[in-house]
Amino acid sequence: MADLAENETRLRGLPVSPGVAVAKVCLFRDSGRHDKVPRRKVSGEAVAQEKERIERALAIVIGRLEALEKVTASRIGPAEAEIFLAQRMMAQDQQLVGRIVEAVDGGDNAETAAMKVLDSYESQLAAVDHDYLKERASDIGELKHRLLDALLNTAPSFLCETEPHCQLGRNRIIVTEELTPAVSLQIDTHEVRGIVTARGGTTSHAAILARATGIPAVSGIPDAPKRVSCGTEVLVNGDTGEVVVWPSAKTVADAKAQARRRADAVAAPVEGLVVMANISLASEVGDAVAAQAEGVGLYRTEFEFFAAGRLLSEDEQAERYAAVVETMGGQPVYFRLLDVGGDKPSPLFDTGREENPSLGCRGSRYLLSRPDLLKTQARALVRASEGGTVHVMYPMVVGLSQFHEMRQVFDEATADLAKGDLRHGVMFEVPSACLEAEDLLGAADFGSIGSNDLVQYLFAVDRGNERVAHDYSPDRKVFWHLLGDLGATAERAGKPLSLCGELAADPTHTARLLALGIRSVSVSVRHIPAVRRAAQTAMARSLP
Repeated sequence: MADLAENETRLRGLPVSPGVAVAKVCLFRDSGRHDKVPRRKVSGEAVAQEKERIERALAIVIGRLEALEKVTASRIGPAEAEIFLAQRMMAQDQQLVGRIVEAVDGGDNAETAAMKVLDSYESQLAAVDHDYLKERASDIGELKHRLLDALLNTAPSFLCETEPHCQLGRNRIIVTEELTPAVSLQIDTHEVRGIVTARGGTTSHAAILARATGIPAVSGIPDAPKRVSCGTEVLVNGDTGEVVVWPSAKTVADAKAQARRRADAVAAPVEGLVVMANISLASEVGDAVAAQAEGVGLYRTEFEFFAAGRLLSEDEQAERYAAVVETMGGQPVYFRLLDVGGDKPSPLFDTGREENPSLGCRGSRYLLSRPDLLKTQARALVRASEGGTVHVMYPMVVGLSQFHEMRQVFDEATADLAKGDLRHGVMFEVPSACLEAEDLLGAADFGSIGSNDLVQYLFAVDRGNERVAHDYSPDRKVFWHLLGDLGATAERAGKPLSLCGELAADPTHTARLLALGIRSVSVSVRHIPAVRRAAQTAMARSLP
């Protein structure tokens, strides 16, 4: 450990799994081994031989993925195991395999054909203007490396594993190019202290695995494997996203003290503001409980489909939803119906290509165009309501008639099922719905303000467009006036109203929300303590 702070090198990345770890580095090589693969043209009998190689390699990959499914299910959980089910389904996809075989027929050897086809799939996903789907491109990349490993008889490895001093990741910080599930599961996660990568985001499959196994992790450190060597000592702060190379004793002590304060500062609920948690997967509900969330205020159900890489059956959905209701033990759970399209395109859903997807077939409009999806999800939610109260949130509602139409489909699809405590609510994300709030809240059981989309549509600004993103801001009088009107309307109707989105998670806005009468918010788990402390401060100041 360095004695002086001036000997340190501080790097800033993206925190993807919380916690602080200090240890020496082990460099893990997961992708570079395929930088040079044999490329040659084949013809005649060699074409059939290359096809046989592809067939054998796919069988090996599928077998390995099946084994990983079982290991992950037993070590971590069935939801996380579906990561490898999704990859296995890709390896069995006849269209994808057919394209590889076509490339071999065109004269490419097996390795070239596999790289050409899977690189094409990967680049298409990476070009999608949505972070979650961009990260799914890494699944294609990992499948490519698995297939090449089977063809070339290679495997991911530690850079220095042939050296006697190599610890194979035990009590080490793993540094690698990309945070893939292979990194999280090929190594013994009970022994690894932390992970640092150059690429990978918070919703990547491997980030989910890292959080599930409790390994502090930071991604987004450019050229991470080139900045350190095997044996370099680093500090990984998965709470802040900072990585410190050769940290001083003071830096280590400060980071550990801050981590202890954060762990001890699971802010208890405060009177006057209900703070619930946002989740994207059933496997995340334990984090909400640990943070003493007063419910799940936004369960983004479409992410279960994205994570599985396929459409989920009624039984599969019902199992996930019921598990969340049960785990929350009587606390409210708000399930947002599938909200796809717009900024969440997916090959799983036939949203089609649109000139302006934000104004296209998305949210409730999309579900009405796909009643089969709505009916299946409706039945799953009703089944989950047998175990506790289920709040159903209707996304991107544009008016009362659309809400009635959605309710009719929902009710007809579930008419034969026994129902528990089931409540239906409107999401206020579109100005037209806000202008019709009195009628909508008269028909609904509750309301939820989706602040991110409401700001976007109120000011006609695309926050994903760098030319106008600076104009995406809630700090405008008219926006707060609209929030005040919604709060007053909900109070007159006697209906609960909550708020989710970035605005809810920003503690600098908490006092203003309280002043408007907003008494319920839903935020990411990591923001719960800060919002509660801000609420406590605001209410203390308001006392005479």
